[in-house]
Amino acid sequence: MAAPLISPSILSADFARLGEEVQAIDGAGADWIHVDVMDGHFVPNLTIGPAVVKALRPHSTKPFDVHLMIAPVDPYLEAFAAAGADIITVHPEAGPHIHRTVQAIHALGKKAGIALNPATPAKMLDYLIEEIDLVLIMSVNPGFGGQSFIASQLRKIEAVRKMIDKTGRAIHLEVDGGIDAATGRLCTNAGADVLVAGTASFKGGSACYAANIAALKGAD
Repeated sequence: MAAPLISPSILSADFARLGEEVQAIDGAGADWIHVDVMDGHFVPNLTIGPAVVKALRPHSTKPFDVHLMIAPVDPYLEAFAAAGADIITVHPEAGPHIHRTVQAIHALGKKAGIALNPATPAKMLDYLIEEIDLVLIMSVNPGFGGQSFIASQLRKIEAVRKMIDKTGRAIHLEVDGGIDAATGRLCTNAGADVLVAGTASFKGGSACYAANIAALKGAD
């Protein structure tokens, strides 16, 4: 099994030095840069907007993996695309017409992802799976970093992997929430190929980032 792609969540970075942190985690071997956008409405936390994404864009050439935990989401797609997002992931609950939202993301020239909260069933993808580029399984309830992994989501990862394989398409299966070397291994064994890790990527400061990512890469 190939090593998973690692998408460190900048939610766990030092926000006073965010540009330097993105450069450091990129240089340490990150495959993507994961950006968590929260609005204090769809999820109980506030983070950053498109202006910060735009400011960070020159600090890395890696794909910006932008997870929009905002509702309504459609009015903000263009701003995040213009700011430098490469992958825009949205929740089915964040707008009335999720298929239209996926179409809008593609029309902006970006890859489209669908995020499933812990209580959102895999079946939600039945009429979307052929249209999307990524599925993000949330293994914690979205809103805050540092939460414990919800083991029931392993069954969902397995179910979504089967759905993806049936399509024959190159759709990434990403997991976010409580990811470390141990839980990451469980996720990749269940079929994930991208791991989002905040605390596990950024712990110990920049001198530890390469070793942190290497440990996560070993989660196969």
